[in-house]
Amino acid sequence: TTDEAAARANYSGRDFYCIMLQEDNVVGYGMLRGWDEGYAIPSLGIALDPSVRGRGCSRALMNFLHDTAKKRGATKVRLKVDSRNRPAIELYRSLGYVFEPQTGEELVGLLDL
Repeated sequence: TTDEAAARANYSGRDFYCIMLQEDNVVGYGMLRGWDEGYAIPSLGIALDPSVRGRGCSRALMNFLHDTAKKRGATKVRLKVDSRNRPAIELYRSLGYVFEPQTGEELVGLLDL
């Protein structure tokens, strides 16, 4: 929502939020969350507009977030993914994530930075 976008744009804390632009259009966003709650390992999340999928944008955004996490002192990052989301799982594995099954349809991946 507009209110949520304004809140993130004016956010100050340890967590990290970013957007990916293509010209003047927002085509994706990423986040590293959990530091504000005291976790040593941040949770990474991304979302991309379907129009840019398959063009390397996800990999570029993930690498940017990994670099940001390292610069902020993280030694690992984690993420959750639906076990049926094969393209995302393949991307995450290619980046070095190791997955552990969880309850339901969710996998948790960890990456050593």
